[in-house]
Amino acid sequence: MAKSGGIYFKVTDEERELIKQRMALANIRNMSAYIRKMCIDGYTVHLQISELTECAKLLRYISNNVNQIARRVNSGGAVYPDEVDEIKTRLIETSGLFGNILERLSKIK
Repeated sequence: MAKSGGIYFKVTDEERELIKQRMALANIRNMSAYIRKMCIDGYTVHLQISELTECAKLLRYISNNVNQIARRVNSGGAVYPDEVDEIKTRLIETSGLFGNILERLSKIK
């Protein structure tokens, strides 16, 4: 396990405000994470990809359905074909969204 230690420095009120403004522009709320990222890499990237939100929603939906089916099967119940078809449809939709996201990310230079 790597040892960690603190690095401490002072900033003026104006500098602190500028840091907060830049954090807001990058949509980062954790000042320590922001400063660490800027010190190491010199930049942050804020991706605004609407498909990511939709993918997260679909994955939660799929996960909930799979968990419900697993509980039912583990308690001796059956798997219904319409549930499986719904999950397959959502997986295909999610896969398409991920393809779009990857395509957009590949164009970032």
